[in-house]
Amino acid sequence: MSDDLAAATGPRDSAAASAAAGRRGAGGGRRPRLPGGRVAAARPVEDAVAAAAALVGAGRTAGLPVLFTRVAYRPGGADGGLFRLKIPALRVFEEGAPSATSPRGRPRPGETVVTKQYASAFHGTSLAATLTASGIDTVLICGLTTSGCIRATATDALQHGFRPLVVDEACGDRDRRLHEANLLDLGAKYADVLSLDEALSTVRGFSPGRGEGH
Repeated sequence: MSDDLAAATGPRDSAAASAAAGRRGAGGGRRPRLPGGRVAAARPVEDAVAAAAALVGAGRTAGLPVLFTRVAYRPGGADGGLFRLKIPALRVFEEGAPSATSPRGRPRPGETVVTKQYASAFHGTSLAATLTASGIDTVLICGLTTSGCIRATATDALQHGFRPLVVDEACGDRDRRLHEANLLDLGAKYADVLSLDEALSTVRGFSPGRGEGH
């Protein structure tokens, strides 16, 4: 259960992001951010974990803010409510349990880490306030799983007024069919879906030192 994020901002960035998506969409905004999530590596999603790490690395190189999310519960999982009861396997995220974080997905000192108990990175967290306070209006979203945390976070991003750009190869799921079906639906209603190459081009095209847009 994990999500990573990145953002682009400014009228010119917006046009670039929309063009990269290859379709009419919400596009990028005026200031970018790369949020990153807790990445649990598993054999079916190894490529997604590596792609997410590449996107996070590109965001850092471009000088974009990188933000991570992590799932954490108190012992017993009472703070997980019905979600924790529905999915007993979430007990691996209880305090004191062995970490499932991939070394490639670890935040660096000073990078924001948002702790959540539910699928969406926005539900019951400070994420929206953090993005707004930083002047961020667009997030590139990557991580695991496409049908869970990625879908919920992208949907909530839109509902909170942020432009969600979901990066195809940098997201993964236990079944490729779930991944593809959820990206198809997200692209139709809630987000713009970008390839990894399109996302990397968008991120690398942003230069904070050159001001608004690029």
